[in-house]
Amino acid sequence: MDALDYIRTLGALALVLGMLLGAAYALRRWGHKIPGLTIGAAPAESRIRVVSTQMVDARHKLVLVRRDDVEHLLIIGPQGTTLVESGISNVPPSGKAS
Repeated sequence: MDALDYIRTLGALALVLGMLLGAAYALRRWGHKIPGLTIGAAPAESRIRVVSTQMVDARHKLVLVRRDDVEHLLIIGPQGTTLVESGISNVPPSGKAS
């Protein structure tokens, strides 16, 4: 192989990698507008969704899950999952200090 073959090979590799990165960017940016394609988001008709997550420490995470109109607070760790509170009403905090 001479230098021209190496340049062509590297150029083709760069082109393919650029096309893959461009496709990944396009799917993240505009993928939600394509019917039937759900990348990074739950379908609108799903009854269950994760509302919020918060790391407690390096090994434990609090997860607020909403099913229908009821929220459940779970703690997830290496020993498994534990239900902390169930039946939380879906009332957002007012944000006012009393």
